[in-house]
Amino acid sequence: MSRRAAEVSEVVVVGGGAAGLSLACRLVDSGTSSVTVVEPPDGPSRPAERTWCYWDEGVGDFDEAVEATWSLLRVHGPDGRALTVDPAPLSYRMVRSAAFERLAHSRLNRAPGGRVLRATADTVRDVPGGAEVRCTEPDGRTSTLRARHVFDSRPLPALPPARTQLVQHFRGWFVRTPTDRFDPAVADLMDFRVPQPPRGLAFGYVLPLSADRALVEYTEFSRAPLTTEAYESALDHYSREVLGLGAFTVEAAEQGLIPMTDARFPRRIGPAVFRIGTAGGATRPATGYTFAAVQRQSRAIAAAVRDGHGTVPPPHGRRALAMDAVLLRALDTGRINGPEFFTALFRRTPPARLLRFLDGATSPWEEWRIGLSTPIAPMLRTAIEVPFLPRRFHPAPRTEKGPR
Repeated sequence: MSRRAAEVSEVVVVGGGAAGLSLACRLVDSGTSSVTVVEPPDGPSRPAERTWCYWDEGVGDFDEAVEATWSLLRVHGPDGRALTVDPAPLSYRMVRSAAFERLAHSRLNRAPGGRVLRATADTVRDVPGGAEVRCTEPDGRTSTLRARHVFDSRPLPALPPARTQLVQHFRGWFVRTPTDRFDPAVADLMDFRVPQPPRGLAFGYVLPLSADRALVEYTEFSRAPLTTEAYESALDHYSREVLGLGAFTVEAAEQGLIPMTDARFPRRIGPAVFRIGTAGGATRPATGYTFAAVQRQSRAIAAAVRDGHGTVPPPHGRRALAMDAVLLRALDTGRINGPEFFTALFRRTPPARLLRFLDGATSPWEEWRIGLSTPIAPMLRTAIEVPFLPRRFHPAPRTEKGPR
């Protein structure tokens, strides 16, 4: 095994997922002289293709990778009633990880200081004047990258201690039907016409890609994931009995889990080493959405590096995290009925305001008005209780695929 001489970059980004590639693109766009992204080579260490969804308005920086957009959103309550809303000026957007990776790689390859290194990052540590990343390349050679700042997006080996820890776990089918079965303008965000677990909640999720093609998912918020066989059974029931699709072909599948926890994620782990993405707390605890927070955080980090200081701002505000902690606890204790809670939010709140609320972009007055539409007594009891609960380590949830 041979070792290459140390290479120097202004910034090294570890991990080539949404967080790592988004940050790298922002950095080269903002004028950072040299950025190296270290991402795993082809093989079992690379995550399977994933789907990322978010809402946005106007033209986005990564619109070329958007596979589908929906102007209308629909929620089916547990009573079967459907509510369709128009969140204008926002629209719901879907990005597939392979298309996003191709776009990001193309931008980095065109930038004078951008580079993608296919290698396994073995160690990340602070050194005088910055940090270094030691890597093993596909041919077995080792190399050392040194930089002023290192941003690490790799998944944590274990989640930090939390008062409440649930997981959003799911399996989805990309289905094709012989006849038109879907409305391409409407995305079904939550369909609660499925059997509910004893604690937490379950829902169907339908993203039409055309009149005869869609991503159909079964999702749960609960303490532990299911087996693949259980997901398949739930998906079959939802597709045939609830959606009434009739005959269909499954063209591909995706499966994963997303942590939903009120744990505190340290963003700085050394003078020159920072965590980003889910490892840095970018996943919204009560919804699992991550992509939009990653974009906000990436823009802020790129501006900080351009101005000569490396910082990682919090991806979510304190009020949003406090409200999420209360909701997670209320769901986990069974004090609120999850399907009724989320259905009521959509029925009683203007859609654009609700999406801004879910994104942590509402004012205290707007949040107060939204709070009045929730079950006040159990939420108030939980809000009083949460600050006094101890944080503890929870067993790590396991799944056969990575998060979307």
